[in-house]
Amino acid sequence: MPATVVVGTQWGDEGKGKLTDLMAFEMDMVVRYQGGHNAGHTLVVNDKTFALQLVPSGVLHPNVTPVIGNGTVIDPRVLVDEMDALAARGVDCGALKVSGSAHLVMPYHSELDALHEDRLGADKLGTTGRGIGPAYADRALRTGLRVQDLLDPEGFRIRLDAALGRVNPLLAAVFDRPPMDASAIAEEYLGRCAPRIAPHVADTVGLVHDALESGRRVLLEGAQATFLDLDHGTYPFVTSSNPTAGGACTGAGLGPGHIDRIVGVVKAYVTRVGSGPFVTELTDSTGDHLVAAGHEYGTNTGRRRRTGWLDLVMLRQAVRLNSITELALTKLDVLDGLPRLKVCVAYRHGGDLFSHMPHCQSVLREASPVYEELPGWQADTAAAAEAGVLPAAARGYISFIEAEAGVPVRLVGVGPGRHQFLELP
Repeated sequence: MPATVVVGTQWGDEGKGKLTDLMAFEMDMVVRYQGGHNAGHTLVVNDKTFALQLVPSGVLHPNVTPVIGNGTVIDPRVLVDEMDALAARGVDCGALKVSGSAHLVMPYHSELDALHEDRLGADKLGTTGRGIGPAYADRALRTGLRVQDLLDPEGFRIRLDAALGRVNPLLAAVFDRPPMDASAIAEEYLGRCAPRIAPHVADTVGLVHDALESGRRVLLEGAQATFLDLDHGTYPFVTSSNPTAGGACTGAGLGPGHIDRIVGVVKAYVTRVGSGPFVTELTDSTGDHLVAAGHEYGTNTGRRRRTGWLDLVMLRQAVRLNSITELALTKLDVLDGLPRLKVCVAYRHGGDLFSHMPHCQSVLREASPVYEELPGWQADTAAAAEAGVLPAAARGYISFIEAEAGVPVRLVGVGPGRHQFLELP
């Protein structure tokens, strides 16, 4: 049975975790295929809020095997703390599987992340400072430590000593920082974390293929979103991995032929955390309204998100890059009460008009939005029990998005709750 991918179509925070949680009712396995604890999923279940960082959203379903794939980077301290926090709230993590090939986020990664960001000053990238970028950099340099190294204490210490042999001189010479202690790191990672994580370490590639070959249903979830993709995002203001649907193949160990459904999650407006170009950004009272009504603060960082009107130039590009087969539109209810809505249908730069993302970042930074204006509905969509009772203007907004994106909207989110999604035919 082919797999399904859930992917964000903007700069993250579209509601992928909530959608994954909803879809997990029909799934047997949920696989996290990239990213680290720099991205959070907030889920509301029976009036209880769960903020997940590393553990896949499917963990809240006892019928689902949650899997952390080889494409992720894992801080074992965070993973252990998250499993403990879930257990304290009655969520069983016993079925969790962790790829032995996933790379470890080490203490020196977060240290370097913060130091590099600080040196950039006004040109900072806006990273979370969690060490994700440096961990992926070490992976590319083939100098990283992996989850499987936790199962080999002697090999772990050898690799750690080699890593600190490179890192400590850098900390001293460039940043005037004291050296990091290999013994202290080994004690925490091998003494506290390894015994807790070892029972969950598995050949996740084999598990995913076995599941598909036996007819089980597999859902692949990424962190961040399309325009934070290292190759296709608004570089350099991107993450250090590939959240796009193609990343699901490498990050979970699947070929493209194993995937037949790709659900793009699109917020009814756009948000962004940190620096980078944002063509439709609103810095007025409407932007403040979207922040307040949408509770637009980062799950991990608590930072206020930047807000703007829906950008269909981005959405068309996301459909192309991910081969999206259907859309899930989230947070429609946040637009309740606005008398008029704007939707960006093109960018203007000098005498040029762009209906798809310009490939030059200099153009994107200077582009201005071309808007279509649509009527608002000034009604409470959060109370809607089915799509047919949505206000006519809200249904018109959805239809406009479908026509411009070229793919159907199948689900519409009208609130934070697990079941506040409406199905469209």
